[in-house]
Amino acid sequence: MTIANDYQSKLTNADDAVLSVKSGDWVDYGAFGAAPEFLDAALASRVDTLQDVKIRALAFPGMAKVALAGQGQNQGRFIYNNWHFSAGDRKNHDQGNCHFIPFTYNEGPSHYEKNIKSNVCMLRAAPMDASGNFNFGIANSFQKAMIENADTVIVEVNNSMPRCLGGRGESIHISEVDFIVESDNKAILTLDSPPITSVDEKIAALIVEQIEDGSCIQLGIGGMPNAVGKMIAQSDLKDLGVHTEMLADAYLDMYEAGRITNARKNLDPGKMVYTFALGSRRLYNFINDNPVCASYPVDYTNKLSHISANDKVISINNAVEVDLYGQVSSESSGFRHITGTGGQFDFAYGAYHSKGGKSFICLSSTVRGKDGTLKSRIRPVFEPGSIVTLPRTVTHYVVTEYGMVCLKGKSTWERAEALISIAHPDFRDELIEAAEKMKIWKASNRCDALRYVA
Repeated sequence: MTIANDYQSKLTNADDAVLSVKSGDWVDYGAFGAAPEFLDAALASRVDTLQDVKIRALAFPGMAKVALAGQGQNQGRFIYNNWHFSAGDRKNHDQGNCHFIPFTYNEGPSHYEKNIKSNVCMLRAAPMDASGNFNFGIANSFQKAMIENADTVIVEVNNSMPRCLGGRGESIHISEVDFIVESDNKAILTLDSPPITSVDEKIAALIVEQIEDGSCIQLGIGGMPNAVGKMIAQSDLKDLGVHTEMLADAYLDMYEAGRITNARKNLDPGKMVYTFALGSRRLYNFINDNPVCASYPVDYTNKLSHISANDKVISINNAVEVDLYGQVSSESSGFRHITGTGGQFDFAYGAYHSKGGKSFICLSSTVRGKDGTLKSRIRPVFEPGSIVTLPRTVTHYVVTEYGMVCLKGKSTWERAEALISIAHPDFRDELIEAAEKMKIWKASNRCDALRYVA
């Protein structure tokens, strides 16, 4: 059978494709922009005919329709689970329609090899090429592992998906596909560059001072990492490399400014290595069929030995809160779940073990609550329910607009004192008082950083 004939034999409509889902099944969705929005709507329309269908997604763009369909009197028909929250997933969780799956990103493929079973896998992909391959586009992640685990594979074709070159694990051959659905070609998720605040700029300036020529850059999501990228683009830094989980517009800014060459990388020299992209259409046009960019599965990009293989790895990520022990919470605020561990642990650990590498956790010193009250984001201890994303043993540098401190090698009192020194001045006295009650600091320990505090 020719590839064209094979395509026609497997081509069907969305309503018929989702008939492969049976009550009691586990269904896996593609990650990020590869989430099957067209098939999701078709599956949600079957809510009256199914029971106990469990769905796993990863940062679904918007609010998954199966999650909305499985509420109220339909509870128990669809049970929606997620590896990492998008804004829509967060809303679904707030409404009780979404469950979180804790994991570290580099271990994603291993769960499908060792721990879980998938009955049906649905994912969005670029149109088939002449060799019969459907490219995963902006989301490599652990899609190949999902496919190899699943009994039935459905590909939702979308013409707006860029073709992202590998690397490896970036596509599926038609021989591995059971059903093909040509979708409505809804444009894939794009994100505008997040706004950059004056606090972001102050923090970014502190970090850029620590970056040397030949450094290998990993940026997390958000305004502050974006500010770092734009500041690097305007600097005179040379021969920077890219080995990251997320490729964002900030990398394109740096590349177009001539800062990124990947020339000094030990692993994958000459390549911008990533596992998913999230940004503007301009970014997606850049990575489309671009041999400078290499898409890999996450167990390659986030493998600790691969991160540390490059010299001078600079890892920059956001946090929700940091406590006086140096623990970092980046996933929840109390019992309200916000996002996931993602690759923060992977890159914080891997960057430190890179020759000349540094890991930075960044946050504004304060946040204003819904009631208008100003609160310190450096806290004595976390509220009940707050998740520890980085244990204190892994945290390297912490940065606020008031300064930067290194916690590695420091005792509990040195850590507490260092963190208090970069807290907002209005909260330092109460943090000192709390540290004394916690028996991790006393006045006789006081060093230069806190001598001015009465």
